[in-house]
Formats: sequence, structure tokens, C-alpha cells
Amino acid sequence: MGEIFSKIYQAVQRIPLGETRTYGEIAKIVGTTPRIVGFALHQNQDPAKIPCHRVVFQNGCCSSSYAFGGKRAQEEKLRKEKITKCRNESVLQDNGK
Repeated sequence: MGEIFSKIYQAVQRIPLGETRTYGEIAKIVGTTPRIVGFALHQNQDPAKIPCHRVVFQNGCCSSSYAFGGKRAQEEKLRKEKITKCRNESVLQDNGK
């Protein structure tokens, strides 16, 4: 999985400050599934360089299993970057988990 993880990390590094992408968008870019993207981001060894908090669910929700402090921590990081919406959906809504 090393090569696909590297591609995922490179794609996530290219997400501009103030923007988000979905797991599906990253998966399409690198040629894998959204589930593999999530698995890779949980293994992220450098969240300061690889801003995995900018990756959200298709409906714009944050992940309750965000690897670096949970959903609230992801929401706070997005708020600090002035991101409150993704694809016209609030990133602060409940994802049903």
C-alpha cells in the first residue's frame, strides 16, 4: 500500500488552505476507493504537512473517527482556516455516526 498511500498524501498536500475535498474526490484523483483514502489518512505520520483535516465526507460532514482528536478537533482546525461549509453543506453537521 506504500505507493497508493504516497499518492494519497501528495493529493491531500495539494488541497489549498481554505478548501476541502471529499474522500471520494481524493480517491478518484489517485485511482483507489474512498475507504482506502480514509485508511491512509489514519496512518498519516505528518498531519502538519499533510492536512488530512481538509478531507471530509461526501455530504460535507467531518469524521467522528478523525485520527487526530476526533470530530471536534477536525471541526476546530477547519474553523481556524475559516472553512465552515463544504459543497454548500456545513462541515459542522452530524454525519450520523
